[in-house]
Amino acid sequence: LVRNSHGHGLWKLEQTSLQHRLGGIMAGRVSIGFSHLAGKTYSDLYELSVKDPETFWGSIAKERLAWTKPFDQVTDCDLSSGKINWFLGGQLNVSVNCLDVHVAKDPDRVALIWEKDEPGTEERITYRELLEMTCRLANTLKSYGVQRGERVAIYMPVSPMAVAAMMACARIGAVHTVVFAGFSSEALAGRIQDAQCKFVITCNQGVRGGRIFDLKSTVDKAVKSCPSIRHVFVAKRINNSVPMGKLDISLDEVMAGQSSVCAPEPMDSEEMLFMLYTSGSTGKPKGIVHTQAGYLLYASLTHQYVFDYTPGDVFGCVADIGWITGHSYVVYGPLCNGATSVLFESTPVYPNPGRYWETVQRLRINQFYGAPTAIRLLLKYEENWVKKYDRSSLKTLASVGEPINHEAWEWFHNVVGDGRCPLVDTWWQTETGGVCIAPLPAEPGAEIRPAMAMRPFFGIQPALLGEKGQIITGNDVSGALCISQPWPGMARTIFGNHQRFMDAYFKPYQGQYFTGDGAYRTEDGYYQITGRMDDVINISGHRLGTAEIEDALDEHPDVPETAVIGIPHEIKGEVPFAFVVLKESASENQQAVVEELRHLVATRIAKYAVPDHFLVVKRLPKTRSGKIMRRILRKVAMQDTSNLGDVSTLDDPSVVSEIIEAHKHYRSHAAKK
Repeated sequence: LVRNSHGHGLWKLEQTSLQHRLGGIMAGRVSIGFSHLAGKTYSDLYELSVKDPETFWGSIAKERLAWTKPFDQVTDCDLSSGKINWFLGGQLNVSVNCLDVHVAKDPDRVALIWEKDEPGTEERITYRELLEMTCRLANTLKSYGVQRGERVAIYMPVSPMAVAAMMACARIGAVHTVVFAGFSSEALAGRIQDAQCKFVITCNQGVRGGRIFDLKSTVDKAVKSCPSIRHVFVAKRINNSVPMGKLDISLDEVMAGQSSVCAPEPMDSEEMLFMLYTSGSTGKPKGIVHTQAGYLLYASLTHQYVFDYTPGDVFGCVADIGWITGHSYVVYGPLCNGATSVLFESTPVYPNPGRYWETVQRLRINQFYGAPTAIRLLLKYEENWVKKYDRSSLKTLASVGEPINHEAWEWFHNVVGDGRCPLVDTWWQTETGGVCIAPLPAEPGAEIRPAMAMRPFFGIQPALLGEKGQIITGNDVSGALCISQPWPGMARTIFGNHQRFMDAYFKPYQGQYFTGDGAYRTEDGYYQITGRMDDVINISGHRLGTAEIEDALDEHPDVPETAVIGIPHEIKGEVPFAFVVLKESASENQQAVVEELRHLVATRIAKYAVPDHFLVVKRLPKTRSGKIMRRILRKVAMQDTSNLGDVSTLDDPSVVSEIIEAHKHYRSHAAKK
């Protein structure tokens, strides 16, 4: 990547140096792996995908997936009524597409590299070994009465056994719902109850960041309030014994006596594959439903083309399998493509802040996909933690989870990638199934702009809508980000509550899928995500995304992380309130930094955008997936801390009392002035 002639902040893919690894985009042509559409440019393919989705997706589905019964209708969808169907009449098995097809060609290819908590103790699992583990586990589930269509909760750390559990459910037609293995017993119980799960698969204990944590005891507490549970299957992560009750089955022992062959269940394209719970604006998590063929096809295609994956690469997505990123880009996408996928069990700073980059060096990782939260955390430390390790294997860097701010983008690109790897800022959601907007794929020589998602993926037709529901045309405009036509990877419903699905995604803007995010379309037609629509502040009639203010604040070299919320103001309507984390070196200089931050926002955006309040805190309240829980910050800022709601999903709930204390000190200090 080089600076392009238009000036600072613009980047251009150098065709000559990167041409050999642009995911088959060569000499302006895209080799997309299917004969019907071979030899077309990115623009040609994109145009075909939105103008003739039947031809586009039908051709790919026939050639890319192994079907037991061919589909007879590509699509039957109507967004205004929430009807979404793809590849009707077709039958296939997802585990066959992820395992058997590769075992038939190359059984000893490595499917998973399990990067365990302690560096240097990684384990490699071949496609043959993963298939055998999957079949033994599938046979175990069947022997204890797991039926097609029944829900199975998986509460496990990142491990080959967890991947096998997902694959085993897919093999026998059961529906898995993976619950992140850090959620509380209450959060787990709520999900089990909502999904009406009859079975749980878990581990005795987990290991993360050098600490052992109990999983079985959490499951025991949860199951007490879940009368639907018939059996709890307990795998061993470490050799410590845990109490076993009448519902509990020792998974390793039972699997050892099972056959390593299990006939796959042919599944209709639109049968449920999995459910995954995501936070709702009302606070009650919603069970997002994904089905078989469309989801798998979309995960597979996006994995290949967004990340420039080529056969033989080691794909390193460091997400937990408890989130959609782990589903699509640790498990389903990479395995469908026959890739070697890294399972990362540890943390970015264990045993030190060089952990990611030492892992890249040791495993020779080619694509590195992580969250801006982690990148901002690592920004606090010396660059030497990156530079001491060999990162020459890296081809593509990518970020996920939230818009990446400019400082984190520049550091990730220049320090980690030595300025030579494309950095793709991916925008998507649990509900979309896979990446929808990202800089790649693109034409050769196409620019990549820092901190911008930019280009829609094949089949994705973004639209910006105004407050009255009108479609906003032209460029250099902002609005509510919608997607105008269906794509195979999209969610089909919210489990047990289709009306909530309709109300959340299809009612706000008729005939459109509403993402809940705002976006800006640049003069060149690229998309910049501006943040959640509910994180938009109206200051004296000016609408402003909090992400925009955060981006400006995060540019300060002493500020690794910020969160901005809006609070009521009797004259301006709303004003921004900024929670700011400082680097340790700047902690004695707080007032000077705050003044510099005021100037930065005024310069970058406008004087009206400068936060009225700056509260310096040690940490921000985050969920275990790294999302900042702004709801809590809003209550603290409003001095409404008597009812903070559910804080069980926080990585460390003690951060809340720290922030409340800091706010009290801030208020008393302000009152004296």
